[in-house]
Amino acid sequence: MRRVIVTCIRFYQVCVSPFLPRSCRFYPTCSEYAVQAVTKYGVIKGLLLAAYRILRCNPFSPGGYDPVK
Repeated sequence: MRRVIVTCIRFYQVCVSPFLPRSCRFYPTCSEYAVQAVTKYGVIKGLLLAAYRILRCNPFSPGGYDPVK
C-alpha cells in the first residue's frame, strides 16, 4: 500500500504540479514531505502528517524549513 501512495504522489509531482503555480511555503515541498512521511511512518500516520502539513501551508503561515521528524 505504501508503494501505491508514493507512486500517486510522484505522479502528481511529475504530471500535475509542473502546470500549477508554485505555492508551497515550506521546504521540502508539501508533496515531497508527504512522500518522506509515508516512507518513514507508514500510510496512516504518514498521510495524517501530510494532511496536517497541507493545512498549515497557507498565506498566513511563515513557511520555512520543516523536515519530517
